Amino acid sequence: MRTFSTEPLAPKGTTIPLMTANILWADDEIDLLRPHVLFLQGKGYSVDTVNNGLDAVEKSKAKEYDIIFLDENMPGLSGLETLNRIKTVQPHVPIIMITKSEEEHIMEEAIGGKISDYLIKPVNPNQILLSLKKNLEGRRLVSERSNTNYQQQFRQLAMRLGDRLGPEEWKELYSELVRWELDLSGGQDQGMTEILRSQWAEANAQFCRFVGDNYIE
Repeated sequence: MRTFSTEPLAPKGTTIPLMTANILWADDEIDLLRPHVLFLQGKGYSVDTVNNGLDAVEKSKAKEYDIIFLDENMPGLSGLETLNRIKTVQPHVPIIMITKSEEEHIMEEAIGGKISDYLIKPVNPNQILLSLKKNLEGRRLVSERSNTNYQQQFRQLAMRLGDRLGPEEWKELYSELVRWELDLSGGQDQGMTEILRSQWAEANAQFCRFVGDNYIE
């Protein structure tokens, strides 16, 4: 009979390494924002710039970005039109809309979840940096916390798989594994994902044995 190790497959306290974020900034006055771009590059960010929405869409097709800044009022393809096209290519990328006023349709887009944040012109470098940290670091910290919590629960889940579970207990275990799958999805630590997959595989094998032992007829 196959045994299931109760030892974590990754060292306790594993965290997601900090990576240089790739930023796309689209603004028809991007040349005037050169000091802001240099400021971000000085902080270690990689910044690509374009001066229209069409180029922003093409850039997003060619390269995966961690976050995108869009000017709302660009000639040709507007900020919101650019937003919708980029979301079809990179649906999960956070997009920060930069607008001249708190217009109602911008607020509606933000509430609808398409916009992760918005800034009112004129923006200063510290506003940009704060928005970056809120959207990038916030996601990283949530992911790290989920990883740590799962590592702490890994041993308990493994021990439960070794018990003689009844139907209700199998339902509870299934719900818990689904919850961890949702919590860890989208994280950058693939090691945690592999650990969870191995625990899913063990749970499936044990459940098959349970069905075979109790419901063969």
